[in-house]
Amino acid sequence: MPRARSTQTKDRIRAASLELFRERGVQQTSMRDIADRVGITKPALYYHFASREDLLRSLVRPMLDDYEAAVAADEAAGGAVDPRVLLARYFDVSMRHREVNRVVFRDAATLAELDLGGRVLDWRRRITAMLAGPGAELAELARVTLVLGGLGDCVVLLGDRPAAELRAAALAAAYTALGLPPGPPPVTTGVPDAPEGATPEGDRT
Repeated sequence: MPRARSTQTKDRIRAASLELFRERGVQQTSMRDIADRVGITKPALYYHFASREDLLRSLVRPMLDDYEAAVAADEAAGGAVDPRVLLARYFDVSMRHREVNRVVFRDAATLAELDLGGRVLDWRRRITAMLAGPGAELAELARVTLVLGGLGDCVVLLGDRPAAELRAAALAAAYTALGLPPGPPPVTTGVPDAPEGATPEGDRT
């Protein structure tokens, strides 16, 4: 039972910190603010998380793991993934973690603190390479880059809209921009099963 209570307390801390980070920004939220929101003492908060950065990393880690797993699995498919599915999966993973996305990408200091900028650019380059294909010309690379950036911006700037409506509108615009067949966005599982032997980065424990 103590372990279950500890997990519940951690979940409450994560939920409260995400609310505060969204309301005030990461840099303007103190551990005291988080403890007060949860209704526990600062020592109790530090028992679960050693620092604000430690807490922030625990919020971001599942998002990092999901992005890495999705990109790695699509790369392992060796070009067999339908580009519409690839774009839908990228958007679905982003929407799954939309609250974390909206927090960290509105705060440049947080991006630097967690070295997220480099990770995001790496995923974007890898997805661009899959969508544009080998030997793509600059014009095609630019189109794909704009589409991926636009999908991310939709999550951050329009993430409070109804999820199904936003998904349909954002993906329809992406397909049009890339000259892909129109129609309802394909259903994805968000993160596909990782290929045998693949180990996503991060640790969810």
